[in-house]
Amino acid sequence: MNVLGSSAVLRFLALLTVSNVFMNMAWYGHLKFKGSPLWIVILASWGLAFFEYCFQVPGNRIGSGVMSVMQLKILQECITLLVFVVFAWLAFGERLRWNHAAAFACVLAAVAFTFAGKQG
Repeated sequence: MNVLGSSAVLRFLALLTVSNVFMNMAWYGHLKFKGSPLWIVILASWGLAFFEYCFQVPGNRIGSGVMSVMQLKILQECITLLVFVVFAWLAFGERLRWNHAAAFACVLAAVAFTFAGKQG
């Protein structure tokens, strides 16, 4: 069976993508509000993290039915970087450079290695 083509993996990928949107807003969005008191941005980040977990926990539960924990983690890191590239561009105007793309290629290689060979 092709694990990456299963509906459970597609649901996992969708939930983790939404989760990572909230995660990036919580972790880096406050940098747009450097003038705000630290306690306010900490509380706002916690509030966003709640929604991150509302998508991340069920996503990992669904994914764990067809993938190992190592596979879940490597895919999660890949999703995180993809979402972060878009977030950094939209929120901060940062562009992807050649060295960033090369580093991301290494992460994609890690995904390939993780799913190569014996599953689980």
